[in-house]
Amino acid sequence: MNELINYTLQLADNSLILGHRNSEWTGHGPILEQDIAISNIVLDLIGQARNFYQYAAVLINNSTNQQFNQSTTEDTLAYLRNENEFKNCLLVEQPNGDWAKTILRQFFFSAYQFYLYQHLQNSNDETIAAIAEKSLKEVTYHLRWSSEWIIRLGDGTEESNSRMQKAIDDLWMYTDEFFEASSYELFAANEGFGAGVSLLKKDWMKKVKDVFDEATLSVPAELKQQIKWFGKEGKHSEHLGYILTEMQFLQREYPNSIW
Repeated sequence: MNELINYTLQLADNSLILGHRNSEWTGHGPILEQDIAISNIVLDLIGQARNFYQYAAVLINNSTNQQFNQSTTEDTLAYLRNENEFKNCLLVEQPNGDWAKTILRQFFFSAYQFYLYQHLQNSNDETIAAIAEKSLKEVTYHLRWSSEWIIRLGDGTEESNSRMQKAIDDLWMYTDEFFEASSYELFAANEGFGAGVSLLKKDWMKKVKDVFDEATLSVPAELKQQIKWFGKEGKHSEHLGYILTEMQFLQREYPNSIW
């Protein structure tokens, strides 16, 4: 039960934190159409997070493990957990930077989600399978949208290409975490309710290379820096603390408030 809870929380945390990051662009997009587009992606991600948090809350409330609070809701999971309790990948908490960096972060994550949800549609956990099936339709759009922007910027002007390549150099080191399984991901794959994340890397890499080739961009030959944290196990960069401070302020300052 604990592994299923942790696995479900990780799926929720990834979508919530990236959704919050992308929401920082609302009202600041390069053009109105794309401002609306990224805001719609935010809504999709938050919706995915809610579905997984709601399921995690049911699992926790039905659990006899005293580690968990048996009066858990989707809101307590989002707003009352501390930084080391979040299980999101490090990539999704990275700062937005410029438009190129935001687009690349979304592309990397959407490509990962696309292949992950394809596998999770066949999960032996009916709730996870149903959420994955619904979410895959949204993620298919996210992947297409971000891919088109990668190509547009990479194969655009000298400056747009340079910015995209710099974004790749900055974010590439965080992508390996997608495919390094945590203890609960290994358990999930073995028990059939999760996906073997290491098996997703081949398809993910092919998709990335295909898009980069069309965009006249290159994959880094080697990592310039090795990351020393593992977000899936609660070891995060300094950025997550700032995100949670902003996101959780109202609930922590005015507990149990009702709108």
